[in-house]
Amino acid sequence: MAKQHIKLSVLDQSPINKGKTSTDALNETTRLAELTDSLGYTRFWVSEHHNAPTLAGSTPEILIAHLANHTKKMRIGSGGIMLPNHSSLKAAESFRLLEALYPGRIDMGIGRAPGTDRLTASILNPTNKFDEQDFIQQLYDLSDFFHDSQESGSVSQKVKAIPVTKTVPPRWLLTSSGESGLIAAHFGLGLSYAQFINPYVGANIIQGYRRNFKPSSDLKEPQANVAIFVFCNEDEEVVKRQQALMDYRFIQLERGGNLVAVHYEDIITMPYTEFERQRIQYNRGRTIMGTPEIVKKKLTALAETYDIDEIMLVTYAEKIEDRLHSYELLAKEFNLSE
Repeated sequence: MAKQHIKLSVLDQSPINKGKTSTDALNETTRLAELTDSLGYTRFWVSEHHNAPTLAGSTPEILIAHLANHTKKMRIGSGGIMLPNHSSLKAAESFRLLEALYPGRIDMGIGRAPGTDRLTASILNPTNKFDEQDFIQQLYDLSDFFHDSQESGSVSQKVKAIPVTKTVPPRWLLTSSGESGLIAAHFGLGLSYAQFINPYVGANIIQGYRRNFKPSSDLKEPQANVAIFVFCNEDEEVVKRQQALMDYRFIQLERGGNLVAVHYEDIITMPYTEFERQRIQYNRGRTIMGTPEIVKKKLTALAETYDIDEIMLVTYAEKIEDRLHSYELLAKEFNLSE
């Protein structure tokens, strides 16, 4: 059955293109948030990455406050706050403060991975043991802080997350594996599946999340969305350039080390091994690219496969104008302003 209405949202990582600065990247993120807010996108999430020289988004809680001040309607949130890097109290206070400033507009997307390498993660939080049970305890503590729990043994009996707010920002778990999907189901949280990381198992993970979902005081029914790399342009040559850049980006990551910002001219003659060519074909499952009609058709099919009504778009481009234009084209194709 075809979806009657698909909501589109944005996940932005504040990429620093070749020849640009971190200030340029953050200004571009702000322009993108302002534009997509005016176009009718549902939410705008920003990521947390560390020791990643081509990504400026290291501190989502600060960037969220800035973007919420530059937008009017969209929900603004983290995609995500990497909880093992933070104390539960500090995370609760950051998002309570955001909720107090922008009531009803803040989302807290939560990640279990550190968003960086192990060494950097150990410096961010020297007590981080990368233990799943520690993460689960953090989720319990976070819920206690948000709800000022007075249950015996709860951490919030003696310590309050300040400021106290009347409303609680919705919490989502980010996942590219089934494990976090089951944790989200247990806690009664929303689930955001990262197809841009793991392209071929998401439908089963979301089905498992729905089957095991336990209603919570914050969420009565399961709620899920999917994030994927998307690029749209009327000019097929522009699309081919961007696909080539994304192909190279994934191979860069798989070769190890940090990403290096490049232009299309830098990689047009790049040699790939036969294995890397196979990986390129696999990784194309992490992207949807094409003309407006093609991208709409593929996004609609994706929504039907996952049985969801919201897709988060992650868009890279050599030029900020092409990145903005991609979102404009899709807003028109999906009639977001209606």
